[in-house]
Amino acid sequence: MTTSSRRPFRDFGLQLGRLQRLAQPYFLPVEENRSWQFLLLVVALLMVVIGVTLLLLTAIVGISGALSPSLQERFLPGVPERVDAIWDGWIGPLVSALGLMGGGCFVVFRSKLRQGHWLPWLLLGVIALLILVINGINVGISFIARNIENALVGYDESSFWKIVAIYAFCLVLALPIRAIQSYLIPKVGLMWRQWLSSRLLNRYLANRAYYVLNPNDENASDIDNPDQRISDDTRSFTITSLSVIVEVISALLTFLSFIIVLWTINSRLALFLLVYSVIGTSLIIFASRKLVVLNYQQLKLEADFRYGLVHIRDNAESIAFYGGEGQESKEANRRLNGAIKNYNNLIVWEALISVIQRSYDYFSRFLPWLVIAPIYFAKEVDFGVFGQASIAFSQVLFSVSYIVNNIDRLAAFSASISRLESFQGRVDEISADGEGLSNTIDIAPQTVKNNCLLLKHVNLVPPYSERVLIRDLSLSLEPHQSLLVVGHSGCGKTSFLRLVSGLWPVQSGGEIQRPSAGDLLFIPQKPYMLLGSLREQLAYPLQSDRFAEDQFLAVLAEVRLPDLLNRYPNLDVKQDWPRLLSLGEQQRLAFARLLLNAPQMVVLDEATSALDVATERHLYNLLCRREMSFISVGHRPTLTEFHDTVLELDGHGGWRLLPAADYKFDRF
Repeated sequence: MTTSSRRPFRDFGLQLGRLQRLAQPYFLPVEENRSWQFLLLVVALLMVVIGVTLLLLTAIVGISGALSPSLQERFLPGVPERVDAIWDGWIGPLVSALGLMGGGCFVVFRSKLRQGHWLPWLLLGVIALLILVINGINVGISFIARNIENALVGYDESSFWKIVAIYAFCLVLALPIRAIQSYLIPKVGLMWRQWLSSRLLNRYLANRAYYVLNPNDENASDIDNPDQRISDDTRSFTITSLSVIVEVISALLTFLSFIIVLWTINSRLALFLLVYSVIGTSLIIFASRKLVVLNYQQLKLEADFRYGLVHIRDNAESIAFYGGEGQESKEANRRLNGAIKNYNNLIVWEALISVIQRSYDYFSRFLPWLVIAPIYFAKEVDFGVFGQASIAFSQVLFSVSYIVNNIDRLAAFSASISRLESFQGRVDEISADGEGLSNTIDIAPQTVKNNCLLLKHVNLVPPYSERVLIRDLSLSLEPHQSLLVVGHSGCGKTSFLRLVSGLWPVQSGGEIQRPSAGDLLFIPQKPYMLLGSLREQLAYPLQSDRFAEDQFLAVLAEVRLPDLLNRYPNLDVKQDWPRLLSLGEQQRLAFARLLLNAPQMVVLDEATSALDVATERHLYNLLCRREMSFISVGHRPTLTEFHDTVLELDGHGGWRLLPAADYKFDRF
């Protein structure tokens, strides 16, 4: 077998591996178990379901025979004899033994199925049981159809109405089973989606994985649109995967049941069907490989287009000031055209595959007639065999043609598996590292030192880069001291603050000690405004219930924002704060947040750039009165009076520490 011919099987194996890595943690925690244990429980579940189905059928036959033999004879003709034959032979004891073995597997793994992991197994078992029952009813209906046609041909009215009554009974039995199955499948999918989305979200927010995977960063990873992967791809995966699993199980059971029926009619017809379906399925799989690639790309391009529109909405005022509608329209249309072009290729391939599918379906309708007609004319079978053979043939063909009939959905499903599994693998990798960017460079020792900052022989190099912004830096900042960082644009001032705040690691050879996370607060030039109320804005990142109403009112007055209360007297009101508040108001709100959180050390990245000098002086005096240590980046000469020391950066690795009282801003 050549490499190219083996590739589809290899790709299929890779996708199965990805599917297992996504599915297993919900049903059996992957951290504690090996993959073979998960597969063993899947097989054990099927064994239990088959055993329970046989026991239920036996109980129904026994109870109906005891209560009303006449009704049993009317609605279950021939069923008691078949059940007795199963138990008299080797099938009954074997199914019972396998069912007990399957139940034993769950008993062995019971300790690992706690904390709610047993519930999805139970619901899957119920779904599989319903599939078996429906499949049995369908087999019975094929015999009913045969007997109805024979009764019609033989003008046997009494037999006809008797068989119709049995058919009505089957419908009454099947309809509620179908309804329950239709409810349980999306219900399990919803439970799975909630669990998987929460798991991915927690890991996305742990160890600053969201920062590492930031698509706006110049060194962003290949994981595009994490928001879409957590929301849309997770929904698509959980709902579709359950549907596919149920449909595959149903197709297998249908195939096994009706191939026996078909074989009893004519072995040649059964063999001809298998050959026909294998050739057709292989042709469709070969032609549809391109669909997987196109669907994967379409998901990415649609997400990029949506992100571009959200970007316009979030920056509407800035675009209006610049009059940049033309440029924004050009960029949005570029993203749209990419999605349209790819989708155009997608519909071409879908149309081609649709032609193959239709041809496959049309030709299959004539095959039973062509095979059955000769033996019917030879009077080897009755006329009802035509109806039964058509039903059995269509059922078997449908089951073996599952891939052919669902290739579009399976291609999209395969694309969502790839996107979601790559995202899960990346966030798990970051979570295992324990540090967001720790796998990019060798890490120096980083320890917590209360209320103090200490750097020894530190080289500042951006992640994924070899450019040295600061070389061999050593400094200390004791309690109540302050440091002003200056330098021309692009020299590494904000990068230094990222290092101090712990967003960037230190290269080996250096050492850094900093306050704990709760005692160190970073305030950027454009403060972060969360999706929440004014009360939550002020308390962030702490919970708002930690503070009393009077504390919120007092801190707003301290930062000279009393008019904000006149505009929004209800602190619980939720608004689009970045749009409603000016940058100066946002910066004062950030200082109010700082005063409520009361950290030991504050890092300010041009946090007063939009304020007048008098307000800036007032806010820095508040920090001094609170005896906080702070590090500032700024360009105003008036800032020196609030700082003890100036760190001057030249952008080429050089630096100087100078007394703030004597420092002049002439160079910048």
